[in-house]
Amino acid sequence: MERRLSNIIISEEGQIAWITLNRPEKLNALSTSLVKELSNAIDELEENEKVRVIIIKGSGKAFSAGADVNEFLSLTPFKAMIYSRRMHELFNKIQFLTKPVISCINGYALGGGLELAMSTDIRIASKASKFGQPEINLGLIPGAGGTQRFPRLLSSRRLELLFTGEMIDAEEALRLGLVDRVFDGEVLEEETRKLAMKIAEKPPLALTAIKYSVHYGNQSNIWTGGALESALNGLMFSTKDLQEGVKAFLEKRKASFKGE
Repeated sequence: MERRLSNIIISEEGQIAWITLNRPEKLNALSTSLVKELSNAIDELEENEKVRVIIIKGSGKAFSAGADVNEFLSLTPFKAMIYSRRMHELFNKIQFLTKPVISCINGYALGGGLELAMSTDIRIASKASKFGQPEINLGLIPGAGGTQRFPRLLSSRRLELLFTGEMIDAEEALRLGLVDRVFDGEVLEEETRKLAMKIAEKPPLALTAIKYSVHYGNQSNIWTGGALESALNGLMFSTKDLQEGVKAFLEKRKASFKGE
C-alpha cells in the first residue's frame, strides 16, 4: 500500500513502513510543509498496530540536504524561532516514539537532514553518503538539535566539525559513531529492510521499553537511568509476550510476539 502526499510517500510492507522524503529536485530540503507532513505521518504510523518498524529515506541523490534555505528570506527572528521549535518537536517525537525508527541514508545528509537522521534509532548509510552541519557557512548555528545530538553521538571531532561546517564521508561517519552500518548503494535498501524485518519480529512492548530506557536514561544520571531500567524490566513481567518468549525458549521453538 502506497500513499503519495505533496512532499512525502508513505508505503507499508508487512510490519514495516517506509517514509520517503520526496522533493528530489530540492535534494529533499525540509520545507515547512514537508515537516508538517512528516510529523503527521509519524503520528499515524505510531497508531497503526500493524507497523512495528519505520524507515525514513530520501528520493534521488540525497537523504536530505537540510532546511529549505529559500524560506529563510521570509523569516523574522521570531518566525525562525518557531520554525526551529517545530523541527525540535518533530525530531524529539521521532527519538521518543514507541516504535523503532531507522534512517536509510543515500547521498547528502546535511544540516536539518542530518539532524533528522540523528533523531532516529539506527542510521544505515551508503558508501556514497556525505554528512555535515554546514550552518556556520550561512552565519547560523544548527537549529534542530545539531549542537545537542551531534556531540552526544560522535566519539571525536565534535566541535571541529560544527565550527568548520566540513562534510565527512560515510566511512568517517562510521568511525566516529555517527552511523551504525555502511553498505554499497545498490544493496542499501535491501540491507535496511533485512534489519527492520529482524527487529519487527521482536516483542513490540520490549522494544518500546528499551527505547525509553536508553533515551530517557541518557538524559539523566546512571542511578536514575538504572531505576528506570529496573521499573521497565519489571513491567515486562506483566506482558503476554514475556510468557510467550519464556515458553518458546523452554520448548526450543521460535517465539511469536503479539505486542500484548
